[in-house]
Order: sequence, then structure tokens, then C-alpha cells
Amino acid sequence: MSDPVNPHRVADLVDDLARSLTPVRRLPGPGRRTLAWSGAVLALGALLLPLSDGAGLLGRLGVPDLRYAALGAVLTAVAAAFAAFQSSVPGRSPAWALLPLPPLVLWLGVGGLGCLRGWIAPGSSLAAPEEMRGCFVFLMSVSLPLSVLLVLMLRRACPLRPNLTAALGGLAAAAAAGALLVPFHPHDATATDLLVHLVAVLLVVGLNGLLGGRLLERTDRSEALRS
Repeated sequence: MSDPVNPHRVADLVDDLARSLTPVRRLPGPGRRTLAWSGAVLALGALLLPLSDGAGLLGRLGVPDLRYAALGAVLTAVAAAFAAFQSSVPGRSPAWALLPLPPLVLWLGVGGLGCLRGWIAPGSSLAAPEEMRGCFVFLMSVSLPLSVLLVLMLRRACPLRPNLTAALGGLAAAAAAGALLVPFHPHDATATDLLVHLVAVLLVVGLNGLLGGRLLERTDRSEALRS
């Protein structure tokens, strides 16, 4: 017959286990995390600002379609980041993924008026091939660190749809890069310019959905908390 369990030893064991536990910090809500990421975007913009074309920026923003396209890019970045953080919380509706669609339509749709650039703003400067390559390189280069930062922030959550969450993060990063490109744009918007932006957005979203989704799948679920 086994020895009876000593209640004092059980109590000591429970105390030892309790003392060895480390408190887990609760994640901030999606809104606060979106503000934190947006702050990082603004900080990057502030670092790049001395290199921008301030005089050219004022002239381009005087054209309605360019102004509203820039606003659409900013709203898309914020909405997509918020949707990504929302989708990383278990139990949240996947319908949050639809949040960035209206500003995305504004950004790309109004930008599509570049096809009519000759009628909207006669005398606009059109892009040379090397300038288009420069825009593409800028978009991809700026999207990369912003994507990495978002994935790192999302890894602390528990996304049940990691590919969707990562793709939304990619859209946020691409849109933020598009907004940061505006002060450096060496020419007015054209149909070719829109195509370059669209290719960059699709590439960033696709890479984030594929690679970022795999990273989020490896998140330690035991460390994830509800926001």
C-alpha cells in the first residue's frame, strides 16, 4: 500500500510552482498597435523628409486626383494595418479584411485618372523609364522594413488565418510606402505610373501572404493572449 500524501508537501510544491511563474503582459488592443505602427511610418517619413522635393510636392498636391490618391494611400495603410491586427485576434470576424477596400479603391481608382492626364492637367511631366524604375525600387525598399515590423508585432498575437493576416499587413506596408513616395515623386501620375504601383502592391501583398504567413504559423500559441 502506498504512503499517504503529505498535505504540507503538496502545499509547498504548489507554492514553488506559483513562485516560478512569470507574469505575461497583455497585448494592447488593435487600435493601439495600429497607432504604434503608424508612428513608426511617420518616423521613417520624417527621416526621409530632408531628401524630398518640397516645391514639387505642393504643385502636385494642387491637382485634385493626385491629392485624393495620396489621401487614399494613407487611409489604406491605416485601415489595412488595423484589419491585420483585428484578424490576429482569435474570434474576430474575417470580415475585417474588407475594411481597407474602400480607401484602396480611392487610392488606385483616383490614381487611374492618370490615363486622362493630358486632359486633367495639360503640360504635366511624364515619367521616363529610369524614373519608373526608381519609383518601383522605392516602393519595394520602404515596404520591406514596414512589413517586417508588422509581422514582428503580429507574431505576439494568435492569428487563426495567418496568410490573410500577413497579406493585410503587406497591403498596409505597400500603401504606406505609396504615401511616403508622394514627396519624392519626380513626375505627375500616369497610367504607367499606376501600373508600377499596382505591380508593387501585388508583389508586396503576395510575398507577405506567403512568407509572412509561414512566420505567423510558427507563433508559439501558448504565449498568445486575447487583445
